Amino acid sequence: MASDGEKSYDDINVTPMVDLYLVLLLIFIIMTTAGVQGIKVDLPKGSKAPPKELTGPKGRAVTVNNEGKIFLDTIPVSIEELEQKLAEHKTKHEDFPIVVRGDRSTQYQRIMDVLDVIGKIGLTKIGLATQGPQG
Repeated sequence: MASDGEKSYDDINVTPMVDLYLVLLLIFIIMTTAGVQGIKVDLPKGSKAPPKELTGPKGRAVTVNNEGKIFLDTIPVSIEELEQKLAEHKTKHEDFPIVVRGDRSTQYQRIMDVLDVIGKIGLTKIGLATQGPQG
């Protein structure tokens, strides 16, 4: 028993622990949103069907902006460099998912050039990024 002048510490004060968890959560949220990089494009509309789950190695993103420039993830590349870099990545990861993002005002031929390169390399997990329907 505690004497008259002393306080009893029967309960654990969890406030500092909750503060720590909130700070860690805040850092996690900031880091994940900062880690999502890409090129701003105006995507075409898509259907309401849910996308298929892609599992396996980390995928790559190929973006064609409204000027027809090609980006692998966020790095500008020519069509030849795209083929070389995707082929190098395929030697490390047999069949990785790839997402093609094209601005709606991009010439269709540029997208077909990118899809031809992907087909030539032999990648089969291809996704075309679209915006969800509004409304």
